[in-house]
Amino acid sequence: MRFLLRLTPVLFVGLLASCNPNEIYEKNQDLKSAVGDAYVWAVQDKPTFEFEIPDTTQRYDVYFNVRNAADYEYYNLYVRHTLTGPDGKPVSRLLHQMLLMDPQTGEPRGDGSGDIFDHRFLALPNQKFHQTGPYKIMLEQYMRQDQLRGIMAVGVRVVKRP
Repeated sequence: MRFLLRLTPVLFVGLLASCNPNEIYEKNQDLKSAVGDAYVWAVQDKPTFEFEIPDTTQRYDVYFNVRNAADYEYYNLYVRHTLTGPDGKPVSRLLHQMLLMDPQTGEPRGDGSGDIFDHRFLALPNQKFHQTGPYKIMLEQYMRQDQLRGIMAVGVRVVKRP
């Protein structure tokens, strides 16, 4: 029963996202350590996501998705992204701080219940892409922990600005 309660919000969010005509890409990747421990983001694990930009006149918002367990030890998460264009050249590289919990109270932020929380952070607002074609974005955990426990999944979402 507990599994179904966890799965239901995920399915619901997935159905809503698939109905959004402005969304051009969304993908999440589950994380685990090199030896197979679940919910561990190893410093050498750099999830990479590839999406297609069809229109250079359009502006886009790029979001980062994060799913964490309640036993994540920190209130924040530092992630560095590297965005690469269709020509293989870097477009941007930035460090982002994402608040997963309230720094004062320790209360979890994001959507969820029980011990799992989903977050969506606007990472690159009003992004202009100068070439059509495939772009790659690589995410790196920047918490200076070799094995960062409690991060279950990360992802990228790209939507057209209205």
